[in-house]
Amino acid sequence: MRTPLLLLLLTSLAQAADPCDLLIKNARIIDGAGNNWFHADIAIQSGKIAAIGNLTDAQAARTIDAQNLIVAPGFIDVHTHVDTDILKSPAAENFIRDGVTTIVCGNCGGSVKNVADYFTKVQEKGSAVNIATLYGHNTVLQQTKGDAAGPLSPAQLSKAQDLIRQAMRDGAVGFSTGLIYTPGIYSSTEEIIELAKAAAEVGGIYATHMRSEGTEILKAIDEALRVGREAKCRVEISHFKLPADIARTIGGSDTTLGKITAARAAGQEVWVDQYPYTASSTTISTLLPDWVLEKGSDEGKKILADPSQVDRVLTDMKQNYEVKRHRKTLAYAVIASCKAYPDLTGRDLETAAQVLKLRREGKPSTEFLIEHPEKLPPVTMEDQYRAVIDIWLNGGASCVFHSMNEEEVTNILKCPFISVASDSGIREFGVGMPHPRGYGTNARVLGHYVRELKLISLEDAVRKMTSLPATAFRFHDRGLIKQGLAADILIFDPQTIIDKATFEQPHQYSEGMKYVIVNGQLVIDNEKLTGLRPGQILKGPGAQ
Repeated sequence: MRTPLLLLLLTSLAQAADPCDLLIKNARIIDGAGNNWFHADIAIQSGKIAAIGNLTDAQAARTIDAQNLIVAPGFIDVHTHVDTDILKSPAAENFIRDGVTTIVCGNCGGSVKNVADYFTKVQEKGSAVNIATLYGHNTVLQQTKGDAAGPLSPAQLSKAQDLIRQAMRDGAVGFSTGLIYTPGIYSSTEEIIELAKAAAEVGGIYATHMRSEGTEILKAIDEALRVGREAKCRVEISHFKLPADIARTIGGSDTTLGKITAARAAGQEVWVDQYPYTASSTTISTLLPDWVLEKGSDEGKKILADPSQVDRVLTDMKQNYEVKRHRKTLAYAVIASCKAYPDLTGRDLETAAQVLKLRREGKPSTEFLIEHPEKLPPVTMEDQYRAVIDIWLNGGASCVFHSMNEEEVTNILKCPFISVASDSGIREFGVGMPHPRGYGTNARVLGHYVRELKLISLEDAVRKMTSLPATAFRFHDRGLIKQGLAADILIFDPQTIIDKATFEQPHQYSEGMKYVIVNGQLVIDNEKLTGLRPGQILKGPGAQ
């Protein structure tokens, strides 16, 4: 009878003269695959999971008693906007305190230009988390034709494909689009397919912020699926959501999820990620009509300085928001950061329009707002549209858009092929009024949706944050508690883990994450930041 490999390994660990690096005792393990939890010990050696089982006799340089705690794989956030932020803030504290040990950046069509150079800088600086990147569609277009509308010429298309191929050789994991942003918004489906093929040649994924997440969402899903089919690559649909007003007209998220379910049933590999909130976040420019920026931001500024053109802009905005969407105010949009008007941070766009109206009248708007908010002047929808134009012309703003309802958020979260992702960058603590997803995405799922609402099981929630995104992005050595895989491991209290960040007070770290281990090293030790930077670069299948 052959001796099981695990038994041999356990025996060698127990008899070895040198102790293992780290031993986790009395663990209640959730392995990431969706299986029921089980009790065992875990030995970590040289950044890998060396053994799992009853390791009573094993010796270790450091032992952690995980009694009454959950031990799980480190979370993998496949939709972030970290990019060069990691060079300024390598601790990535808002992510690791939320359990994230691996990050994918380069999303929504925007990435670093030179992947090889970026990876070199990250390695030199060090990082608390593992880093992977997509290569962005808009980044490619800006290097080939600039921000203007119009198709790529044959020569430009060839150059764009070469840029993507080089990025894939340098280690990018795939190609991303952000089809509500310039200049990608002006690209045809056919052109996107040809670009995606360059990434697909070596097994890259196509990750997309779709062309519409509102009135045209069904067409946008069809387009994303078509790109995957014709480019012959797997698809990741980013930050899947459905505005409340659109949900009422199309039958809710059952309809949108149904399209993806049908595609998967037909054999197409499609994955989806979601952040568990009823608000989205992006730039204020998305409130302007598409044609305003089709020739680039400089031409856009000229258009908005021309009164006759502004009349057309106002007419189009009215058609979109009042006629199509039946909106009576833009108060659903809240300013997260605004360099030109920092006093508007945290104000909704209706209030911003009131403040700017007072300012045009020469009144001390900020003081008036603080002392007499009830006496702010009434504003029309046109006043609010003009406020959007004013803010964009003066440097723009980042906004949080409260446009969804909880019913659709929970329905999407229950879907088995949905992973959890933050759509966040690294947060500078205390600066601005950012979306709370940057601090609390994963802890919110574990604390609110699992423990409080019992919407999904703890095991399934962990799967959505670990093995599911690892499978989609082909991170073969992450996402599971399994012998031989990288030791990215979390130890948390299932009874206390919770998000603390809110829309009103977003700068609050999640609670309950006791230990965070990245490649075998503790970056959070008994809830304290260690300052270690053991993160690795995770390269895609085309890396040379």
